[in-house]
This record gives sequence, C-alpha cells and structure tokens, in this order.
Amino acid sequence: MAKFLHTMIRVLDLDRSIAFYRQALGFEVSTRKEFSDFTLVYLGNAESPVELELTLNHGRTEPYTHGSGYGHIAVTVMDVATEHSRFKALGYEPRDIVEFKEGDTLLAKFFFVKDPDGYEIEVLERLGRYQ
Repeated sequence: MAKFLHTMIRVLDLDRSIAFYRQALGFEVSTRKEFSDFTLVYLGNAESPVELELTLNHGRTEPYTHGSGYGHIAVTVMDVATEHSRFKALGYEPRDIVEFKEGDTLLAKFFFVKDPDGYEIEVLERLGRYQ
C-alpha cells in the first residue's frame, strides 16, 4: 500500500511563495534543501502529514505554464466565510464562495484563490467528505 507524501509545484520567487502559504494556509517550512541548480522547500502543518514541495530552479525568470492537466490543491478550514474575508484582507483576491448541492443537501462550500505563481487552491469548509 502506498502512502501519499507530497505534491510539488515550481515557483519563481521562493520567499514570496513561502510567505503566501504561511499567511494564507498556515503552512510552515519543514525542510529546505539547497542544490547547485535548484532549491527544494517542503511545507506543511500539524493538520496533515502530507506536504507541499516548492521547487525553485535557479536562474529561471519566465513564469511556468500550468498546461491543461493541472487542477488545484485543496485544503479544508472550519469556516469558509471567515477565511474568505481574511484572504481578502491579505490582498489575495479569492473568488466568490460557492455552495455545491445535491438537491437540498449541501455537499461542499468553498472558494478558489491563486497563489503568487497562479496555482489554484480550493479552500473548502469542513463538511461531509471534506474533513
């Protein structure tokens, strides 16, 4: 059986990305590895053992393209409305809160926001299967 460890994204400005994930999601640096051509930074928090790996390729100046295959990173929070307001106050420009229903049953309540490199993050309220 496999254990899910991390997902990796490439970033242009490591400090800016670390600050975003710290302020927006409460992720802290768990490990930083410097190599001659690239730097790896692993972020996480006590809510989950899964980490986000940021990769900085030294000397890269052009933004990365996300292609048609990239979807999003998803996190859960206790109160989506409170987090949405906090994200706005931080200047992160979250999209509107959406309620996803099946008939009268609320399945999910969420919003999307982009990180400094344009990666989509879905912020879901802890509800149903999204705990």
